[in-house]
Amino acid sequence: MYTGLLHTHSGLRWIALLLLVASVITALQKWQGQSGYTDGNRKLYLFTLISIHLQLVIGLILYFISPKVDFSMMSDKLYRFYTIEHITGMLIAIILITIGYSRSKRATDALTKQRLITIFYGIGLLIILAMIPWPFRGLGAGMF
Repeated sequence: MYTGLLHTHSGLRWIALLLLVASVITALQKWQGQSGYTDGNRKLYLFTLISIHLQLVIGLILYFISPKVDFSMMSDKLYRFYTIEHITGMLIAIILITIGYSRSKRATDALTKQRLITIFYGIGLLIILAMIPWPFRGLGAGMF
Protein backbone atom coordinates (compact mmCIF):
# COMPACT_ATOMS: atom_id res chain seq x y z
CA MET A 1 0.00 0.00 0.00
CA TYR A 2 2.78 2.42 0.90
CA THR A 3 4.63 2.00 -2.40
CA GLY A 4 1.45 2.37 -4.46
CA LEU A 5 0.44 5.54 -2.65
CA LEU A 6 3.95 6.92 -2.95
CA HIS A 7 3.99 6.36 -6.71
CA THR A 8 0.51 7.86 -7.03
CA HIS A 9 1.54 10.92 -5.01
CA SER A 10 4.69 11.32 -7.07
CA GLY A 11 2.93 10.86 -10.42
CA LEU A 12 -0.01 13.13 -9.64
CA ARG A 13 2.49 15.78 -8.63
CA TRP A 14 3.16 16.47 -12.32
CA ILE A 15 -0.54 16.91 -13.12
CA ALA A 16 -1.00 19.24 -10.15
CA LEU A 17 2.10 21.25 -11.11
CA LEU A 18 1.03 21.48 -14.74
CA LEU A 19 -2.43 22.73 -13.76
CA LEU A 20 -0.94 25.16 -11.24
CA VAL A 21 1.50 26.62 -13.76
CA ALA A 22 -1.28 26.88 -16.37
CA SER A 23 -3.52 28.63 -13.85
CA VAL A 24 -0.86 31.15 -12.85
CA ILE A 25 0.07 31.93 -16.47
CA THR A 26 -3.57 32.23 -17.55
CA ALA A 27 -4.51 34.47 -14.63
CA LEU A 28 -1.40 36.62 -15.11
CA GLN A 29 -2.15 37.13 -18.80
CA LYS A 30 -5.78 38.02 -18.08
CA TRP A 31 -4.75 40.34 -15.24
CA GLN A 32 -2.17 42.13 -17.43
CA GLY A 33 -4.54 43.32 -20.07
CA GLN A 34 -6.67 40.59 -21.54
CA SER A 35 -9.36 41.12 -18.95
CA GLY A 36 -12.27 38.78 -18.68
CA TYR A 37 -13.17 35.79 -16.60
CA THR A 38 -14.57 32.90 -18.59
CA ASP A 39 -16.15 29.65 -17.54
CA GLY A 40 -12.99 27.97 -18.86
CA ASN A 41 -10.91 30.03 -16.42
CA ARG A 42 -13.16 29.05 -13.54
CA LYS A 43 -12.89 25.34 -14.46
CA LEU A 44 -9.10 25.49 -14.80
CA TYR A 45 -8.75 27.13 -11.38
CA LEU A 46 -11.21 24.65 -9.85
CA PHE A 47 -9.47 21.59 -11.36
CA THR A 48 -6.18 22.97 -10.06
CA LEU A 49 -7.66 23.31 -6.58
CA ILE A 50 -9.07 19.78 -6.73
CA SER A 51 -5.75 18.29 -7.86
CA ILE A 52 -3.90 20.09 -5.08
CA HIS A 53 -6.40 18.87 -2.47
CA LEU A 54 -6.15 15.32 -3.84
CA GLN A 55 -2.39 15.54 -3.37
CA LEU A 56 -3.02 16.72 0.20
CA VAL A 57 -5.21 13.71 1.02
CA ILE A 58 -2.71 11.23 -0.43
CA GLY A 59 0.16 13.07 1.26
CA LEU A 60 -1.54 12.97 4.66
CA ILE A 61 -2.11 9.23 4.36
CA LEU A 62 1.55 8.80 3.42
CA TYR A 63 2.60 10.99 6.35
CA PHE A 64 1.02 8.60 8.83
CA ILE A 65 2.31 5.37 7.26
CA SER A 66 5.73 6.48 5.98
CA PRO A 67 8.88 5.05 7.51
CA LYS A 68 10.54 8.41 6.76
CA VAL A 69 8.39 10.28 9.28
CA ASP A 70 10.14 9.82 12.60
CA PHE A 71 10.35 12.55 15.21
CA SER A 72 13.20 10.78 16.98
CA MET A 73 15.43 11.16 13.90
CA MET A 74 15.25 14.95 13.54
CA SER A 75 19.03 15.32 13.34
CA ASP A 76 19.01 13.47 10.01
CA LYS A 77 18.10 15.87 7.18
CA LEU A 78 16.07 13.25 5.26
CA TYR A 79 13.84 12.51 8.25
CA ARG A 80 13.58 16.18 9.22
CA PHE A 81 12.56 17.08 5.66
CA TYR A 82 9.72 14.54 5.51
CA THR A 83 8.68 14.89 9.16
CA ILE A 84 8.50 18.69 9.36
CA GLU A 85 9.63 20.72 6.35
CA HIS A 86 7.73 19.04 3.50
CA ILE A 87 4.36 18.83 5.23
CA THR A 88 4.57 22.34 6.70
CA GLY A 89 5.50 23.97 3.40
CA MET A 90 2.87 22.05 1.46
CA LEU A 91 0.14 22.85 3.99
CA ILE A 92 0.98 26.55 3.78
CA ALA A 93 0.91 26.42 -0.04
CA ILE A 94 -2.41 24.55 -0.11
CA ILE A 95 -3.96 26.97 2.36
CA LEU A 96 -2.84 29.93 0.21
CA ILE A 97 -4.21 28.33 -2.97
CA THR A 98 -7.52 27.60 -1.24
CA ILE A 99 -7.78 31.16 0.07
CA GLY A 100 -7.00 32.50 -3.40
CA TYR A 101 -9.70 30.40 -5.01
CA SER A 102 -12.28 31.30 -2.35
CA ARG A 103 -11.53 35.01 -2.47
CA SER A 104 -11.57 35.07 -6.28
CA LYS A 105 -14.92 33.29 -6.25
CA ARG A 106 -16.38 36.06 -4.08
CA ALA A 107 -14.82 38.89 -6.07
CA THR A 108 -17.22 40.79 -8.28
CA ASP A 109 -15.07 41.98 -11.19
CA ALA A 110 -12.96 39.89 -13.54
CA LEU A 111 -9.73 41.82 -12.96
CA THR A 112 -9.86 41.23 -9.20
CA LYS A 113 -10.57 37.53 -9.73
CA GLN A 114 -7.53 37.16 -11.99
CA ARG A 115 -5.32 39.21 -9.65
CA LEU A 116 -6.23 37.06 -6.64
CA ILE A 117 -5.59 33.83 -8.53
CA THR A 118 -2.26 35.12 -9.83
CA ILE A 119 -1.02 36.19 -6.41
CA PHE A 120 -2.24 33.30 -4.24
CA TYR A 121 -1.67 30.50 -6.77
CA GLY A 122 1.70 32.02 -7.68
CA ILE A 123 2.94 32.12 -4.09
CA GLY A 124 1.58 28.62 -3.55
CA LEU A 125 3.44 27.41 -6.66
CA LEU A 126 6.73 28.86 -5.43
CA ILE A 127 6.34 27.21 -2.02
CA ILE A 128 5.42 23.87 -3.60
CA LEU A 129 8.46 24.01 -5.90
CA ALA A 130 10.67 24.73 -2.88
CA MET A 131 9.21 21.81 -0.89
CA ILE A 132 9.37 19.07 -3.53
CA PRO A 133 12.12 16.52 -2.75
CA TRP A 134 14.09 17.21 -5.94
CA PRO A 135 17.17 14.99 -6.52
CA PHE A 136 19.54 17.98 -6.17
CA ARG A 137 18.37 18.64 -2.60
CA GLY A 138 20.86 16.07 -1.30
CA LEU A 139 18.35 14.07 0.69
CA GLY A 140 20.16 10.82 0.14
CA ALA A 141 17.70 8.15 -0.95
CA GLY A 142 15.15 10.73 -2.13
CA MET A 143 11.61 9.45 -2.22
CA PHE A 144 12.48 5.77 -1.85
